[in-house]
Amino acid sequence: MRRTTAILLMTGMALLVGCKGTGSNAAPASTGELKTDEEKLLYAMGVMLGGNVKPMALTAEQVSLVSRGLTDSATGKTPLVDPQSMATQIQEFARTRAAAGAVAEKKKAEDFVAQAAKAQGAVKTETGIVYQVLTPGSGDKPKATDTVKVHYTGSLIDGTVFDSSVQRGQPAEFPINGVIPCWTQGLQLMQTGGKAKLICPSDLAYGDQGRAPKIPGGATLVFEVELLEIKK
Repeated sequence: MRRTTAILLMTGMALLVGCKGTGSNAAPASTGELKTDEEKLLYAMGVMLGGNVKPMALTAEQVSLVSRGLTDSATGKTPLVDPQSMATQIQEFARTRAAAGAVAEKKKAEDFVAQAAKAQGAVKTETGIVYQVLTPGSGDKPKATDTVKVHYTGSLIDGTVFDSSVQRGQPAEFPINGVIPCWTQGLQLMQTGGKAKLICPSDLAYGDQGRAPKIPGGATLVFEVELLEIKK
């Protein structure tokens, strides 16, 4: 949680610097098309901050208050509350909200995982991974100490893609024991040349902390992985 709070605060500082650097004659692009590089830059900073705040599941009214504090600070107004005096409360609020969000994510995934485990050819391992062969391989199975080359697409249970070597057009190479536990375990079930689906519970992926801004805390992840090669 300290790391999450630090990221949030550093992003906020970047936003403040960006806002002050625009100058008093800069017209805010609050709606509509982003026309200049500076507008795109400042908007991107806002997206970054929003991604780090997202795990707190703030209401529209709460987001408005955060925006008000940001605006007051960036424009030099005297703050209504001393943020330093509330640092502990901020951390506790962030921790509580993030923990509640992780619980909700796990609950949301229960039916999805149960149905996936019933799919033809699917196997649920003792650790909770749902493993399904999509295309059989014919080569060797890798060991935990091996380095492999793979193509993969990772998505949330609603189908949102958060990472894909396929989209980048560049296979990934990594040691099997250097990735999330779901991959370390799942890849050792595959044969070279094969393709499989791995459904990873959060405790074998990125846990309750998630991986902001794309992967919420507690998220169950779905990977389609093609094992191209075991590196020699």
